[in-house]
Amino acid sequence: MNATASSPLLSPRPLAPALYRHFHRIAWLAVALAACVIVFGAFVRLSNAGLSCPDWPTCYGRATWPTHADQVVDHAATAIRPVIPERAWREQVHRMIAGLLGLLVFSLALLATRRRPHGWLQIVGAALLVAVAIPLYMRGAHVAASVLAVLGELLLLAGVLRWSDVDLARTSTLALAVIIFQALLGMWTVTWLLKPIVVMGHLLGGLTTFSLLTWIAWRATAMPIHSGEAIRLRRWLLLGLVLLAAQIALGGWTSANYAALACGTDFPKCAGAWWPAHDFREGFVLWRGIGVDYEGGILDNPARIAIQLAHRLLAVVAAGYLLWLAAMLLRRPGLRGWGGALGLLVLLQFALGVANVMLSLPLPVAVAHNAGATALLFVLVSLLARVRAPAA
Repeated sequence: MNATASSPLLSPRPLAPALYRHFHRIAWLAVALAACVIVFGAFVRLSNAGLSCPDWPTCYGRATWPTHADQVVDHAATAIRPVIPERAWREQVHRMIAGLLGLLVFSLALLATRRRPHGWLQIVGAALLVAVAIPLYMRGAHVAASVLAVLGELLLLAGVLRWSDVDLARTSTLALAVIIFQALLGMWTVTWLLKPIVVMGHLLGGLTTFSLLTWIAWRATAMPIHSGEAIRLRRWLLLGLVLLAAQIALGGWTSANYAALACGTDFPKCAGAWWPAHDFREGFVLWRGIGVDYEGGILDNPARIAIQLAHRLLAVVAAGYLLWLAAMLLRRPGLRGWGGALGLLVLLQFALGVANVMLSLPLPVAVAHNAGATALLFVLVSLLARVRAPAA
């Protein structure tokens, strides 16, 4: 039997030979920046700074942020939130980092599609439509701005459906479409006053962007891991990714509804009981209309307890499966390092979740919990991107 069929081996065989020679470096820079956006975004949200700049994309009409409250006394945004400079900088810096990430993803899409017929024109055209939509939105022309943004997204999605991914044109264009939609979610997060479904969607959009960029970076780096069990391994990894994504979504819903401490500081019990009074129906209403200020949460405690219970139960299922997956990887040469990393991250993430409850959600621990989810996502997506069947 061929050696590559019996054990995973690194191979220098290029995955996307037509790429620009520095494409993989730009992609890895984008991965690192996306991780920063996610973790810093968690810091912004958990430090209650998510509405510190009530307008978008400016902050009380400024490209940066006001350093003193008396600088924006007459700005319309002060009617929504009074200026708190020590929080406003967090929100606006987060937007700036996200904007820089958007430029990197735009560059990747341009480079990946440069050999496609009119590919660069399609990417630039979509970006211009979105760019024109922003000042229209700032002037109050919300319908016109929305139409232009949707047209830009449709132009990108047409390329995603039409192009193959041999040169990463499809995934790079999809990443750009996702990050533009992510910017819209960021806008709605502010203008819809921290609406939970939008806050959760914003978190998932950021992690989807991170996942796509991780996939692109590994494929452009051309370091596949060949294994005779590739098909089965990828199925197990995909199931692990689905469970992790569901748990992250539940975590986002828990945070958006301020349900992290619904059980008090009890663990493994909740509010002094194994199965306290709860209201799943009310806890998982996804849409409640526009115009309500959701900062601090609006649900009663039984509904928040239901959310917390769901998060805990799925955490046990996801952690159990991922630990089994880690043990399976540890038994396979060439994948032991990844298996060890996965197992350690699962245990650390579980410990951080418990610490969040028992220590009453300290900011450093809560932010680290978000970083841990990002690290777990990186491991699973990396393996999905690299594990391949041996070459014929």
